[in-house]
Amino acid sequence: MNRRTLLRYVGLAGLAQTGKTLLGQSGSSTKKAVAHPIVLYCDMAVDPAQEQKMLDHYHNDFKPVAEKFEGYIDLKIVKLRRVMQGGPPPPEGVNYRFQLTYESEEARQKWIASAVHKKNWPLIENTLLNKKDYLVLLTDAV
Repeated sequence: MNRRTLLRYVGLAGLAQTGKTLLGQSGSSTKKAVAHPIVLYCDMAVDPAQEQKMLDHYHNDFKPVAEKFEGYIDLKIVKLRRVMQGGPPPPEGVNYRFQLTYESEEARQKWIASAVHKKNWPLIENTLLNKKDYLVLLTDAV
């Protein structure tokens, strides 16, 4: 086999691995496949004056400890851009949606009862205009 043929095969193997990674099929993933996890959504009205503070707490404090907790699958926070279709729109001031995915509701309950959650969630919650009055939806992935 000459060098060009070898390089072509190496390139194709790398391309195949890149495709698997982009499709989320990497064999090195540490996340477990769970048949029916739960997904929790919180619609939050973040105080615009404290938006950067909330994002800093999310990225530097809350998410790093959440990722280490047993039963954790995924955690996202997204900024609402606009309503594309349907209604009613979110309540006035709601500008972020928090999404937490756990293996089960039992595992999530252990997480929220933990000292590390009790220490870190208020860092985010204290930046909200709707402090304890935000919409929380608990769903089952099907």
